[in-house]
Amino acid sequence: MTQPGAAPRDEPMRGIPLLLSAIALFSVSDALAKHLGETLPPVEIAWLRYAAFLALAAIPLMRRGGSAVLASRVPILQILRGLTVVGSAVAFIVALRFLPLAEATAINFVSPAFVTVLSVIFLAERVGWRRWSAIGVGMLGMLIIVRPGAEAFRVEALLPMLSSAAWACAVIATRRIGTQDDTATTLFWTAATGFVVLSLLLPFDAVVPDAAQVGIGLLIGLVSSIAQYLVVLAYRAAPASVLAPFSYVQLVFSGLLGLFVFGTVPDRYTLLGAAVIAASGLYMAHRERVRAKAARAA
Repeated sequence: MTQPGAAPRDEPMRGIPLLLSAIALFSVSDALAKHLGETLPPVEIAWLRYAAFLALAAIPLMRRGGSAVLASRVPILQILRGLTVVGSAVAFIVALRFLPLAEATAINFVSPAFVTVLSVIFLAERVGWRRWSAIGVGMLGMLIIVRPGAEAFRVEALLPMLSSAAWACAVIATRRIGTQDDTATTLFWTAATGFVVLSLLLPFDAVVPDAAQVGIGLLIGLVSSIAQYLVVLAYRAAPASVLAPFSYVQLVFSGLLGLFVFGTVPDRYTLLGAAVIAASGLYMAHRERVRAKAARAA
């Protein structure tokens, strides 16, 4: 686990395969959630997912005596992070009930734009006109997919955007937490907060699942938790500016799963919008690389 103050390494040939593996698992998890969403309510799916997540996050607690993992220097930020992560998860699971997998995934990729805006507001980060332009282009890509005002517009298309905004808030909370808590502490607080919230909501939106549904729900939690851990390992091994462009491979994975599992073919607006969003994100990753290089040279 990452210890407070641990310095990341620079091993891109190790970080890239780890991230690609995580992305593949996230896509599988999303596909399973979409399938399960045909028979179970979103809150119940999320609850099963978090049950597995909490069980895995508790392993370090049992191995290290409990108090070392439970203790947080910033409990309010940890709770805030947990609330935004679970909010993002539920919004996306609801979206998958109504939208093709590729479309929901593409819209969800506007999160870097939200992260940048929130970084300016809450972290006082400076953003130049190039990144603002890239953000504008990314939002344009999202509008191409959503098509507000058109006959094809569905209000459900706003759900992945809500999920993306909630995730961006989680990223900001994570940055504020920084190295004050280690990774095991953050994962446990995130899992526990989400599980408590979903347990409170479960009685209002639940059906009695069969064994297969419970198994798929727990599998979603296992797969997504492993993916989260691989992301941690990937970003520990290589800089974010190197790994960020590879995140967009998920658009390909989701499109293929949508085609072969659900028989849905992305329309031209989804393909065009996804391309515009990816181009925006790739440019922002390039600018981050340029800034990091300039900082090292200074």
